[in-house]
Amino acid sequence: MAKKVRKRPDDDEPSKSFEFPVFDDLGFVTHEFELTYATAVGGLFALLEGLISWAFSVANLPWYAAAVVAPALIIASPFIILRIRAQARDYTKGDWAGLIVIQLFGWLALWFLFLNLSPHAF
Repeated sequence: MAKKVRKRPDDDEPSKSFEFPVFDDLGFVTHEFELTYATAVGGLFALLEGLISWAFSVANLPWYAAAVVAPALIIASPFIILRIRAQARDYTKGDWAGLIVIQLFGWLALWFLFLNLSPHAF
């Protein structure tokens, strides 16, 4: 089987050089402000989830009661944030994933912190 002949670019055609697109300052700052707002709301959700889990633990409810309620709030939080801020529709999948991870680890950290500070738990 014969090889195909490679075509050389025509020397007559001007070479296309790469040009950077114009940087949108206002769009970048607006997006970063929205992410900051979402992170603050996510932190408040984590605080709320930590307090709820701590209250369940102090009330001697089974541990899995808190392990069901708090993740349910974590799953519902993107929908709540979308209702609070219309600009949240511009978030990427990575933005949402980061927000959920912040809430998850914030919830666990605050729950354990409140349990360690509480003399009445267990």
